[in-house]
Amino acid sequence: MTFFEENGEFPFHYKIANWVKSNRHIRTRDTDVGLYTPWAKEEDQLHIDPNNITWDEDDNTKLESRCVDSCLPGYRKKPKSSIHSCCYDCVPCSRGQISKTDSENCINCPEEEWPNEKKDRCIPKLPEFLSYTDGISKVFLTVSILLCIVTVLIKGIFISYMNTPIVKANNRYLSFVLLVSILLSFLCVFLFLGQPLDITCILRVTTFGVIFSIAISSLLAKTIMVYIAFKATKPGSYWRKWMGSKLAKSIVSVCSSIQVLICITWLSSSHPFQEMDTYSYQDKIIIQCNEGSVIGFYSVLGYMGFLAAVSFVLAFMVRTLPDSFNEAKHITFSMLVFCSVWIAMIPAYLSTRGKYMVAVEIFTILTSGAGLLSCIFFPKCFIILFKPELNTQSRLLDSRNRHEHGNYF
Repeated sequence: MTFFEENGEFPFHYKIANWVKSNRHIRTRDTDVGLYTPWAKEEDQLHIDPNNITWDEDDNTKLESRCVDSCLPGYRKKPKSSIHSCCYDCVPCSRGQISKTDSENCINCPEEEWPNEKKDRCIPKLPEFLSYTDGISKVFLTVSILLCIVTVLIKGIFISYMNTPIVKANNRYLSFVLLVSILLSFLCVFLFLGQPLDITCILRVTTFGVIFSIAISSLLAKTIMVYIAFKATKPGSYWRKWMGSKLAKSIVSVCSSIQVLICITWLSSSHPFQEMDTYSYQDKIIIQCNEGSVIGFYSVLGYMGFLAAVSFVLAFMVRTLPDSFNEAKHITFSMLVFCSVWIAMIPAYLSTRGKYMVAVEIFTILTSGAGLLSCIFFPKCFIILFKPELNTQSRLLDSRNRHEHGNYF
């Protein structure tokens, strides 16, 4: 029997069956999963029971409707301007963020951590500093130790020939102070290696600043003594009372004390400290020294440069005087080397980061110290060891007499 509704339409509905595809054939299940009734209200037309649906004959995995593939780790979903929620773009996470598969948001890693290669988890950043095991550190240590040995040998030579004219010339006290300062400058390289600590950061710049100030003050005193010695050779000269070691000691003490006061002021106002730089590199934490007061840092370097410039100018002015064994000429050349090294160091220092910045500092210290050692002491050691006939009082007096008669060159 057929029934019609009051409007004369045939009230029918559709049964929704569950079709399952197997490896050999497609079959239908007996259990209904839903109905479609066109004549019912709009919200009641379609009815499906998801619990009765069989998605797969083996694992019954629920199928998903999507417009794009899954977003991999390191990406996040960005919805498109579409009515379908399954349509979206996969946008890369920002720097320092991670995500899981099909994540809607990225997660920031802590400052001490960084995403791994897959960008699905955070891993600790590697600390970076100039350690003793680095290849370049081993080179610096070897060079530093060799230069220390050479300095000690030169000091031994000077002690053995202490009473010869070439050692006595221009004050033995200044020569020994200069040798000790150069030796300490080579040893202070050890302060720059290894993980920086607050105490090592304080000692680094202040130590080499004071040591080099003492060394340059010694050269300044040597230059002044050359000038005074020339003036004192004239009979009845006023400059005779300034001869001796007291003036030289006073010059070294005063010039070095000023640098010490600068360092004390710097340390009392804002001293250097250990700093963790987590921003310069993506996967590294740079452990470095922060100078604290920039004014204090550049005041130390500036005063050292001022002493070097004064020493160079004075040595250049008196380079033609009849000094002992061309002392003023050697000082002039040594200051030229010293100033050139430190001027070249500035752009290299400002253009590097991390352990390479420390390497530039160590290279500058070793190079400038070696320049002073070779320019001042190598010529004298050569005469002492290989030209002993020149290391005599008569040779020294003969040189001065030739200059006084216009034949010195």
